[in-house]
Amino acid sequence: MSSFLSPLFGIFSQDLGIDLGTANTLVYVKERGIVINEPSVVAVNNRTDQILAVGHEASKMVGRTPAHIVAIKPLVDGVISDFEVTEKMLKYFIRKVHRERFGFTPRPRVVIGIPLDITEVERKAVTDAALSAGAREVYLIEQPMAGAIGSRIPVQESSGHLVVDIGGGTTDIAVISLGGIVTSRSLKIAGNELNEDIIRYARDCFNLLLGERTAEQVKIKIGSADPLAEPLLMKVRGRDLLTGLPKEVVMDDTHVREALMRSVRIIVDNIKSVVETTPPELVSDIYENGLLLTGGGALLKQLDHLISDSTSIPVIVPDDPLTCVVRGTAVLLDDLDFLKGVMVIESQGAFSK
Repeated sequence: MSSFLSPLFGIFSQDLGIDLGTANTLVYVKERGIVINEPSVVAVNNRTDQILAVGHEASKMVGRTPAHIVAIKPLVDGVISDFEVTEKMLKYFIRKVHRERFGFTPRPRVVIGIPLDITEVERKAVTDAALSAGAREVYLIEQPMAGAIGSRIPVQESSGHLVVDIGGGTTDIAVISLGGIVTSRSLKIAGNELNEDIIRYARDCFNLLLGERTAEQVKIKIGSADPLAEPLLMKVRGRDLLTGLPKEVVMDDTHVREALMRSVRIIVDNIKSVVETTPPELVSDIYENGLLLTGGGALLKQLDHLISDSTSIPVIVPDDPLTCVVRGTAVLLDDLDFLKGVMVIESQGAFSK
């Protein structure tokens, strides 16, 4: 397709910034802000291969579907595990954003945040899924870099900044300086693993089988990394593993903290390891600038205090850590020169060639 059509498609499309997360997908639209914040879940009818629901509606079906309907999470540990479903999910979100656009097929420019340490094949899968979903240009940027930019950290300066992004599938730890990542580490221990920790603890200590959504609610409401000033309690319902019947127990923050401690300690130990491999001049900067904690995991109560006490580095939690990455993609959409200096990969569809 001729290159002169690309600007034409641009007129009828709205550029998008996407945080394609294991747990949630957030979409920023230029000049409109964050318009989508929905779970990365797709409900599919196996008999007809029809997409029944995406996002919030599909998330409500998790653990409640009959045999012929399955609620799929197409991203595992931050990478695509089901290409076709991811493509359909992205297409759904792109069309939802452009619903009022005169019936033209949208061909937006898209910036997508991706985890650290994913392979070239996995990066290409993200790019191909976005192009197949209708994007005319796709730019990939690593999530810690996007989170730092979204928090208004001057990443292009020579000063060092330590960013820890705790998402649903991965925890990315990166030292950033001069618009690049100096040293980093990526873990498969993040929000979903913390939910699994709670499920295991309830099974081992209370003979209670919890669902994934219930474990998530427990983590959000009473979960903490350090002791709280006032204890928190929550009634938790699940299936008794001895009788098979419904059962209710009362869990407190001490129980949840004990369940989460192993995974939290691994995250803290890896932060220390990254600092240990960082050049001394940058460590001095990090001590002065502090550690930026982003992603949904940053909302775990007292996690910032535990990290600060363990590393002797002040910890900064932005006002809305969940949206830092997508806000970073928004900044880059407005400054393509800046984007091309920090992006991982750029791809163009047929409509840009």
